[in-house]
Amino acid sequence: MKTADHKIYLASKSPRRRELLRQIGIDFELLLLRSDGPRGADVTEEVLPGESALDYVARVSNEKAAFAWDLVRRRHLTPRPVLAADTTVTIDGVILGKPADRAEAVAMLQQLSGRTHEVLTSIAVHYKDFAEQRTQVSQVRFGVLSPASIAAYCATPEPYDKAGAYGIQGSAALFVEHIEGSHSGIMGLPLYETAQLLREAGLPLP
Repeated sequence: MKTADHKIYLASKSPRRRELLRQIGIDFELLLLRSDGPRGADVTEEVLPGESALDYVARVSNEKAAFAWDLVRRRHLTPRPVLAADTTVTIDGVILGKPADRAEAVAMLQQLSGRTHEVLTSIAVHYKDFAEQRTQVSQVRFGVLSPASIAAYCATPEPYDKAGAYGIQGSAALFVEHIEGSHSGIMGLPLYETAQLLREAGLPLP
């Protein structure tokens, strides 16, 4: 399967994912989905009852990619692979999404302090008859965080648009004692798996 050109559509608002795609030389055009408004979100990110973290990120990334590919067809856009992704953090079997406020961010970081948690990022690529998904799981161990360091971090804008209330590419890197897995996956886009899927979809990558 060959693509119409060497670009993809990125169905994500995340600036981290844009930076990571640029890092490996993938040209993209944004195809943003609605996350709120009078008609609600195009794809809900609510966790279903009894849904595991693994099932959750896989479902959401697939639904985002499917919705975005449907937009390509309905709007008669140039056919290109659509890439979507979803990232979540889990500890003790509990999914930690994006904190709603400062109190929730503080509580999440207190829960992660001195312990190992999992960061799961699922990516999905849809293009014509191609629809595949992969999930990358990393282990992240935080050192013991003092109340002062948590308070200082939560006084910045960093925690509030990120699952688990932190971003490893920002000043929260100071919290990380050890990782096992994919640094780019923890940021929100595992580049090895992303390149694999885009090659399979027909994008000419080295």
